Amino acid sequence: MKRREFIKKAGTGAVATGALVAGAPAVHAQKTIEIAMVSTWPRDFPGLGTGAQRFAKRLGDMTNGRMQVKYFAAGERVKAFDSFDEVASGNAQMYHGADYYWKGKHPGWAYFTAVPFGLTYTEMNAWIRFGGGQELWDELAGGFGIKGIMCGNTGSQMGGWFRKEINSSDDLKGLKMRIPGLGGDVMAKLGASPVSLPGGQIYENLVSGAIDATEWVGPWNDAFMKFYEAAKYYYFPGMHEPGSMLAVGMNKKWWDGLSKSDQLIIEAAGGMENDVMMAEYNAKNGSSLARLVSEQGVQLREFNDDVYDAFGEASAEVFEEVKGHSSLAAKIHESFVKARKDVGGWMKISDQAYLSQRNRVLEL
Repeated sequence: MKRREFIKKAGTGAVATGALVAGAPAVHAQKTIEIAMVSTWPRDFPGLGTGAQRFAKRLGDMTNGRMQVKYFAAGERVKAFDSFDEVASGNAQMYHGADYYWKGKHPGWAYFTAVPFGLTYTEMNAWIRFGGGQELWDELAGGFGIKGIMCGNTGSQMGGWFRKEINSSDDLKGLKMRIPGLGGDVMAKLGASPVSLPGGQIYENLVSGAIDATEWVGPWNDAFMKFYEAAKYYYFPGMHEPGSMLAVGMNKKWWDGLSKSDQLIIEAAGGMENDVMMAEYNAKNGSSLARLVSEQGVQLREFNDDVYDAFGEASAEVFEEVKGHSSLAAKIHESFVKARKDVGGWMKISDQAYLSQRNRVLEL
């Protein structure tokens, strides 16, 4: 091949190669996203705290480190109940907590954790995902500069720890009890004095006598907190939190600035934690309860029908007050009631009926 022809052909190939390269989409390293995440839970607290930490780590793992989450447990950056304002202001991008802590800002927040005679884990998922719950949550949270997603659930909670037996609603009068959310409002209707305390402060207040009773979560968490050292009567079922959903709340302006794919990654990580946390609680509560009874001498008690009827009557009064707060509060309540009727009606003849018969046959 003559030198001139070789150079000509080589030049043509180079042009063709250049065209291919020029036509290919440019690949750029995606920008690292730094996230400050505050929490309402003590560091390494089983379930609640470890679930929040697991979510934070999962975001980093799912993005190969592109999302770098710096996690702050309660008190490490701000106090537990200051998490909301820290995120709404933009000082942090995320919080993990129970949204009923913010009911003082608007009673509608309570519905997105748990309310008395409310939704179980299964029912809550149905309402949030397919019953209009997420849309109402967005409407409420958006007014405060927040975007919320599901990120955990503790399931049906126990009724609480008491120093004395509760045989009638009269036994609740004058009782100082740690119980947040609308459940606390129900107790107030029955003459108790509800106290709102973050988890890390409950034990010391119970031991010192500053409070007479407390609810927290369930056997796994409660055993870890050693409430049995100050109160021996452990009541069930809790009317106040039948399926407590935990949330990741994000600064809405920050959220809106994310790409759609990054929003989906965060939602996927939250959805996964919603499932994993509930599975962990269900796996560990039963054995923890057995140890509380056999090793710590805890007296397991069931609220009788008279007490539960009093809870129901007081709850009805509380809900009337909530509906009167605002049109949005009324709209959230009506949507919740519809979900409780529709989904709960189906659960009655599906899961509930099956479990009743299974437990009867197997004598569980």
